[in-house]
Amino acid sequence: MKSFCVSEILLTTLVTLGHSSLQTLRCHFRSFLTLATYWFGKMEHSNFVHLHVHSQYSLLDGAIRFEEACDLAKKYRMTALALTDHGNMFGAIEFYQMAIKHGIKPIVGCEVYVAPGSRFEKKPVEGMEGAYHLTLLVKNRTGYFNLIKLASLGHLEGFYYKPRVDKELLSQFNEGLIALSGCLKGEIAVHASKGEMKKALQSAEAYRKIFDDRRFYIEVQNNGVENQLLVNERLLEIGQQLSLPVVATNDCHYLHRKDAKAHEVLLCIQTGKTLQDSDRMKFSSDEFYFKSPQEMADLFQNIPEAITETVEIASGMF
Repeated sequence: MKSFCVSEILLTTLVTLGHSSLQTLRCHFRSFLTLATYWFGKMEHSNFVHLHVHSQYSLLDGAIRFEEACDLAKKYRMTALALTDHGNMFGAIEFYQMAIKHGIKPIVGCEVYVAPGSRFEKKPVEGMEGAYHLTLLVKNRTGYFNLIKLASLGHLEGFYYKPRVDKELLSQFNEGLIALSGCLKGEIAVHASKGEMKKALQSAEAYRKIFDDRRFYIEVQNNGVENQLLVNERLLEIGQQLSLPVVATNDCHYLHRKDAKAHEVLLCIQTGKTLQDSDRMKFSSDEFYFKSPQEMADLFQNIPEAITETVEIASGMF
């Protein structure tokens, strides 16, 4: 059946009525509301949207094209979709236009690299990561321009193998942004994976302070990576201690499970390796694809609020 626009139906109804009485108008309007309620009931949206997605602009790492992603999001009845490429916003405009074209709410974002100390310190630190991951999402116009500043300064001031920001920059340019704690390479998850719960808690408190007013979320994933479920338990414990909301993502790097092999080839091109090299960089599972809402719900049956929270976040974006 043909889809319809509420405004078109309302306009047609009013034109048809012409100079009808107020009573007749009320009668027709009630009929219109009944019809609209029926149709909207048939068009239920999913209770999950992807908030951590890497496109082809995550250079030689992401393998998702915008039109295909939007087609699949629409098939899954997702109301919104985020773009969170590694350290850049190269695809932001193209993504925004494609999402709008498909009737999907675009959420511009970026998975930034956060220096363990100052962004100006460009040397390895023993026992520490070179850069932690942090997922940032644009909430409004101010957030968009702040994210541009962060991405730009990461390249201009903090570049050390990767474009890095630090907590000083995040404190300065956080307005209008929402932060998710990141994948297993996020600062909190790294400490939690080592059993360093005190450090993990301190890191979470620091981010909560920067992204105040409930703008910081504990991010959990379940894509078949070793020790991930254990880390998730520890992350949930931190979330409970600090009263932080929890959100589920899948760190999507390709569209379908069958694309995992092609993604391995892409990583080989990035690192100058071949598929025959045993020491090549590769993902430890084939689960980093654009999963359906049902697949995500099945993975997080024990914390269903982490699924529905994605829609709550999306609904708060302007």
